[in-house]
Amino acid sequence: MVNVNVQGYEQYGGPQQSYFDGGLAQYIGWRILGFLVTVCTLGFCYPWAFVMIYRWKVEHTVIDGRRQTFDGTSLQLFGNWIKWWLLCLVTLGIYSFWLFIKLEQWKVKHTHF
Repeated sequence: MVNVNVQGYEQYGGPQQSYFDGGLAQYIGWRILGFLVTVCTLGFCYPWAFVMIYRWKVEHTVIDGRRQTFDGTSLQLFGNWIKWWLLCLVTLGIYSFWLFIKLEQWKVKHTHF
């Protein structure tokens, strides 16, 4: 008998479940809070709002039966945010093409099972 280990399947049969268990009211609430924090601080606290909303999304996501976790902090993102915007300033905006990639790399680095 050959034992084949296929990702996404439990040891004794059947696929494991992947789902998102967050609710619409929660999502709307977090988005409104994030918007208000960003607007009231003139964008200064955007990293805090971003981390707050992203953490909610990640921690309500289950992939192949494993709940994700997020260990990034707004202070970490704020430091990177300042660095990235200074690089944009120094390069006359050229670095802005890499901002999306840098933010995605930071999110993935801090997202775990």
